[in-house]
Amino acid sequence: MSNTHPLYQAVLTGDVRTAKAVTQEALAAGVPPQQLLDEQMVPAMDEVGRRFETHEYFVPELLLAARAMKGALEFIRPLLADSGAKSAGKVAIGTVKGDLHDIGKNLVLAMLEGGGFEIVDLGVDVPVEKFIAAVKEQGANIVAMSALLTTTMPSMKAAIAAFSEAGIRDKVKIMVGGAPVTQDFADEIGADGFSDNASGAVRLARTLVAN
Repeated sequence: MSNTHPLYQAVLTGDVRTAKAVTQEALAAGVPPQQLLDEQMVPAMDEVGRRFETHEYFVPELLLAARAMKGALEFIRPLLADSGAKSAGKVAIGTVKGDLHDIGKNLVLAMLEGGGFEIVDLGVDVPVEKFIAAVKEQGANIVAMSALLTTTMPSMKAAIAAFSEAGIRDKVKIMVGGAPVTQDFADEIGADGFSDNASGAVRLARTLVAN
């Protein structure tokens, strides 16, 4: 398969109807679901991320591509689970306590899912206990925290401290982001990584699980 494959093109152009149809056809023809994910869908979302970073794509195109990816995943995810295929990692994602803004979080979520990660969407205004439970009970190996308000940024620091107090800080990688968040702030609070955009978050997550 190459990047002229119709599934790759459907995800790249945000054509959800074609993405679903082509996925069903390929699976019916015996193409392994992991192959579709690794050779078509993830590379397509990587290209979407590249175009987003170079301003060839904007938020609407990114959301359309994510929707097409999600449509194809509806057919692939159950088969992957049945086969015992390993995901790129499991990410628990949410906005921190006190923050109700989820547009950026949802963009990152979509790109991470498109990058092959299993997602635990904790939603908005997430207390630290829910982040910790996602690691302890659901096996998340990455926690992604988002804040849009400067007033909620201290919740990130408190959450990281709580992971240490719970004795599981060494079992999880913590990445942070959001409009007011900077690399300096991430370093100051002891986060493992920072990204200021959705496609960068995918690269960061891949780096964190590889280390």
